[in-house]
Amino acid sequence: MANAVERSCTMLVYNDKQASASEIREALEGNDPLAKQAAMKKAVSLLLAGEQLPALFITIVRYVLPSEDHMVQKLLLLYLEAIEKTDASGKLLPEMILICQNLRNNLQHPNEYIRGVTLRFLCRIKEEEILEPLVPSILANLEHRHSYVRRNAVLAINSIYKLPKGELLMPDAPETIERLLRQEQDLSARRNCLAMLTNHATDRAIRYLLDSADQLGSWGDLLQLSALDLIRKACRSSPAEKGKFIKTILVLLQSPSPAVMYECAVTLTSLSSAPSAVRAAANCFCTLLASHSDNNVKLIVLDRLQELKEKHREVMTEVVMDTLRALSSPSLDIRKKTLDISLDLITARNIDEVVGVLKKEVVKTQNKEYDKAGEYRQMLVQAIHSCAVKFPEVAGNVVHVLMDFLGDANTASALDVIFFVREIMETNARLRPNVLERLHTIFYQIRSSRVVSCALWIMGEYCATTSEIVAALATLKEALGPVPFLAEPTGEAAGAAGLGAAAAAPTATVGSKRPAVLADGTYATQVSSASALAATGAGSGPNLRALLLAGDFFLGGVVAGTQVKLLLRLKALKETPGPQLNAYTAEAMQYVVATLRLGEAAGATPTPLDADSRDRMMLCLRVLAGQDTCSVLVWLADCRAAFASLTHEKQREANARKASAQARAAVQPDDLIDFQVLKNRKGLSQLEVEDEVTSDLARATGYAEAAAAASSRLNRVLQLTGLSDPVYAEAVVTVHQYDIVLDVTVTNRTAETMQALCLELATMGDLKLVERPQNYTLAPGDTKLIRANIKVSSTETGVIFGNIVYEGTGYAERSVVVLNDIHIDIMDYISPAYCADVQFRNMWAEFEWENKVAIATSFNDVAAFLQHIIATTNMKCLTPPSALEGECGYLAANLYAKSVFGEDALVNVSVEKTAGGPDGAGGRLVGYIRIRSKTQGIALSLGDKITLMQKAPPATAAA
Repeated sequence: MANAVERSCTMLVYNDKQASASEIREALEGNDPLAKQAAMKKAVSLLLAGEQLPALFITIVRYVLPSEDHMVQKLLLLYLEAIEKTDASGKLLPEMILICQNLRNNLQHPNEYIRGVTLRFLCRIKEEEILEPLVPSILANLEHRHSYVRRNAVLAINSIYKLPKGELLMPDAPETIERLLRQEQDLSARRNCLAMLTNHATDRAIRYLLDSADQLGSWGDLLQLSALDLIRKACRSSPAEKGKFIKTILVLLQSPSPAVMYECAVTLTSLSSAPSAVRAAANCFCTLLASHSDNNVKLIVLDRLQELKEKHREVMTEVVMDTLRALSSPSLDIRKKTLDISLDLITARNIDEVVGVLKKEVVKTQNKEYDKAGEYRQMLVQAIHSCAVKFPEVAGNVVHVLMDFLGDANTASALDVIFFVREIMETNARLRPNVLERLHTIFYQIRSSRVVSCALWIMGEYCATTSEIVAALATLKEALGPVPFLAEPTGEAAGAAGLGAAAAAPTATVGSKRPAVLADGTYATQVSSASALAATGAGSGPNLRALLLAGDFFLGGVVAGTQVKLLLRLKALKETPGPQLNAYTAEAMQYVVATLRLGEAAGATPTPLDADSRDRMMLCLRVLAGQDTCSVLVWLADCRAAFASLTHEKQREANARKASAQARAAVQPDDLIDFQVLKNRKGLSQLEVEDEVTSDLARATGYAEAAAAASSRLNRVLQLTGLSDPVYAEAVVTVHQYDIVLDVTVTNRTAETMQALCLELATMGDLKLVERPQNYTLAPGDTKLIRANIKVSSTETGVIFGNIVYEGTGYAERSVVVLNDIHIDIMDYISPAYCADVQFRNMWAEFEWENKVAIATSFNDVAAFLQHIIATTNMKCLTPPSALEGECGYLAANLYAKSVFGEDALVNVSVEKTAGGPDGAGGRLVGYIRIRSKTQGIALSLGDKITLMQKAPPATAAA
């Protein structure tokens, strides 16, 4: 039964309706061809489902073999393919001889279809006893007039020649196929011939390829792809001779077929690191990127360009403009990947051209019919921002165009623009006057509270001259409108009512539209907060006024702070007369008081005035009234100094990341200096010389990498069984992104031969075993290396467990040795990554899976605990070091990592040291670590990892 399960399967057929052998036999014995076809299909389905139909074979020989129906003959071949042809000992069944004559007749049939399907059937036959009498007929079909028969005859010869006794059955097959290849005209037949020679006579195939070098351009795409397979195989077997094939690949690179172009470029980059070869491959990829319409193809090509960028950055900078042509695709994934690749290739030489393209793309997004214009514009703004940070001189070309989008309905896009403007104001002083003037012009269009807050901060910090400050105050006055923000109560006799009206009015319910009876008997209409909002237009009118009436009192604090900064700076300039300065101050105080009254009015706004905003506005009032002169330096200097420090630190981190990414190994004092001009050319072309030099350099630097790989391999060895077990096993676990490879070494430690030894594995989690275990025989003391492949579908901690089963020589029962569990660590899948603070916050709000882990550790220092978490989780700390300095006993930091599957892992660490003894000693750390991700697996696995590893080592804890 084991042999039946493990034998090869060449086809799968789903069958939901079972039929009995008697029904099939009755249908086969009839004369209806359609009934015979249906019966044969049922018979094949039953055989593939594991049913044995021994009595049916004779019926098929009697009634199906003589049939002239082509469909019945095709189904007969499928039946013969599915049945068991050998007995338990592996010998051919006697009744199989009956079909040999039928197969020979089919190979000599006048109809080419019958010949062709029979030859395809023979490709899947492994029994030499059946094939041996058919060899002359198969060879005779190589000269058939129809190309369909010839190409299938070549496939049959290829399959037969691969068998253990194939060279004995067809000793002259390579010579015969080569002769056919040189005179054949059919493209598919020539392709099959070249594939056969590639597999079994590589020297003949190479000789034919070199002889036909001048005709490569006229070959069809099938034959060109087969030639590339030949080149790859030849270069693997003889790396020193790859130089003569690079010219051939460059010729094939001019093929009109996209598939050939792609395979040529991939082959070229895998064989050679010469700049000329890499440049040709990059140009080919860019051509495919611009000419092909399939998004999947574009994503694959972009992946190849990403690989080229990592290995050959200097060459890729030359094709950055060609890469940007992919922005014409409507797919956001393609656009994002294109921008990611291009932004890493920006240099001082191409920055102007790149920014010009990005600027044109931003203008295109103004079209309302543009698909997903808001998201695409946000990506473009971030890209331009990145360019301006690297090359500040280009900011002036784009900042005015981007500022047109500050009033964008897409708040994320508008935020990116205002953040970009804020950073430009700090880093590029010469642009400040023009940017401020433009900001005053378009300020009324901004409707987002967060964007308005940032714009107000820019005005308060960077308005330096009297004219700029006066213009800013005028802009604020226009955006706030007249005061008060709430309309006063009105009525027919409100003016005559005096104090009596004021005393009686509160008796009416707030928000009621019924008239109130005053003390003198007259009626007055009381205006409710809702009608006041409607009268003042919370959703219309000036932008700041509308936002304040909607209950955004944090913005009210920002407005008050901006006015304080502007007036303090105006006072410090000493260019404004005293009365005029007092008028500006009084007007600012009036707006602050109006905002406070709006917040204190019951039911006037959807949300009440919060205590923090109230305290801030009261502080601003005291500063404006001249009661708080100690904080003037804070208002005028410290705010901007803090932002400048943050900006410089970000630039320093970005430069450090760039330097580490581009870092190269230093040249050692005893390294060999290679002079390319002194190299013996021996008639080689310039490309071959370049390839030879780069190959020498790769070999010269490969030893250190090989040693490092060997040492890391030793670190991954896991012992699966004990030393006293009859079978000793150890495994080396290698994680290749979506694949896990287990190299298990099994040793027979007994004095008996182990038969049918099988490594049985099972998985838990999102792991899937790919291959079925095979049986092996181990002699006493013998060792066998067994490889198992496991597919991974998500970033999640998994467990691999199993046992080794074998049969001894002296007993019938099978013995089982249980293996230790192999835990696949989530750290093998995630790596530190960087993202902007805005992007982190957006993902934090978007991701729905959260895992909250309480801190329980023996660490006593918050900074040491944070470093321990970073080291154990393999994540990147996004919080700048300056924000983590000090000994306040409290710490909050954001960590970020990315998995090999493209998943994002977000972590927020909030930890506090509790009060201990009188000197502060003895306090413990409390707090929470929150993990968020888009999928559940990574959040849970990372939480388990943190829970397990947050305990400090004894030495660290003691310290």
